[in-house]
Amino acid sequence: MARRGVERLANRTGSCHSSPPPRGDLQSKPERHVKVRDYMSSEVVTANLRDGLRQTFYRMRERGIRHMPVVGEDEAIVGVISDRDLRMPDWVDDEENVAHYYLLDNDHKVEGAMTRDPLVVHADDRLQDAVDLILKHRIGALPVVGEGRRVVGMISAVDMLRAFSESGVE
Repeated sequence: MARRGVERLANRTGSCHSSPPPRGDLQSKPERHVKVRDYMSSEVVTANLRDGLRQTFYRMRERGIRHMPVVGEDEAIVGVISDRDLRMPDWVDDEENVAHYYLLDNDHKVEGAMTRDPLVVHADDRLQDAVDLILKHRIGALPVVGEGRRVVGMISAVDMLRAFSESGVE
């Protein structure tokens, strides 16, 4: 079994690229692939399973982030909570005066709203593999994990756009 999340997923889905690389592959030099570590954010704010949704919403808003890894007692990643997870469910718009069904308060916990067992990447993974995951799964960011699945960073679609912008690809 492969050690890395991207490798595990790529081996199952066949999403790893073979030569030649697809058009738009982000490489600064032909022999060196751009790594996740080159563009990830390493100052990560995490949530705990028992954090309240209101508290989590305000922490995300204060820091201008839309995705927050959720860690367990051992500090290993167990989920991700996003601004989408904190929005009203789609069905609320279908009925009149049902806003009371969804309350953003601290009685509701992160554990109940987060995405469990998130896709993850490692700092030494190719940035192109992270791009492929974000596109395939239509997500906005990926946690970057190290030893023991501890969060060491986040890589977002915005970080990837920055990489593309800096690559000089036209």
